[in-house]
Amino acid sequence: MKEKAKILDKDGIARAITRIAHEIVEKNKGTQGLCLVGIRNRGVYLAQRLASCIKNIEGTEVVTGALDITLYRDDLALASGVPVVRKTEIDFDINDKNLVLVDDVLYTGRTIRAALDALIDFGRPKSIQLAVLIDRGHRELPIRADYAGKNIPTSQDEAVEVRLQETEGVDEVVIIEKN
Repeated sequence: MKEKAKILDKDGIARAITRIAHEIVEKNKGTQGLCLVGIRNRGVYLAQRLASCIKNIEGTEVVTGALDITLYRDDLALASGVPVVRKTEIDFDINDKNLVLVDDVLYTGRTIRAALDALIDFGRPKSIQLAVLIDRGHRELPIRADYAGKNIPTSQDEAVEVRLQETEGVDEVVIIEKN
């Protein structure tokens, strides 16, 4: 696999997070009843960054949580080996809240479907919105992002890698050629 192009650098990711944070605050008319839940792994860090940015904008804390969707995936039976289940951390009431689900890349929509199934086990939010850093198309399910940092048309022979300081030691988004 070969790196084909860098789509976002550190500053580009920061600008995208700032724009998404402003859009979330605007659409929800502030932060009352707002909570962010990141999908493990990178979605959690992006949710934390969004919460920090929203605090800078509005001066109020937004609760954040982490969601592990491993056992809700529809491809679990196809996976080789034992799945690694990580901790879900939603230690606040999501009932009647405006919940923003956060992930790094929106592709087929199957990860988001699994996340929606997992969230419903925690309660019934007033609304569930979706924020992603990258929307690369190729949907297999009728799912769309309410907030997207960048839309990147890709081919099926490409992969989009989001690399974050918290996980890879660098902030960038690159397109990788699979073949």
